[in-house]
Amino acid sequence: QVQLVESGGGLAQAGGSLRLSCAASGRTFSSDTMGWFRQAPGKERRFVAAISRSGGSTYYADSVKGRFTISRDNAKNTVYLQMNSLKPEDTAVYYCAAGRVGRPSSAWDYDYWGQGTQVTVSP
Repeated sequence: QVQLVESGGGLAQAGGSLRLSCAASGRTFSSDTMGWFRQAPGKERRFVAAISRSGGSTYYADSVKGRFTISRDNAKNTVYLQMNSLKPEDTAVYYCAAGRVGRPSSAWDYDYWGQGTQVTVSP
């Protein structure tokens, strides 16, 4: 079992920044690909970013490329999502996910999920 706890969500103005964190526990953190997904009201959950076990490879949705940065600290069992140049359309609940995935952008490939953290971006 893996437990994931997100933090860092909140309210930001358009053009601002937030940094999300996801602390993992329960098994060797470095054995899992880590991903961030988001879900806006009335919409399906969508891929945001993912990072490989070593941190050597990162993946981004086109909508966040160049604005968001995913990173991980395997010594701290934590993955981060730095969000810059925020837009109102970034408003959503953000979820951290972990798994030994073959497709980093596919939610179906992840085994464990956090409870989510709300991000709200005002115009």
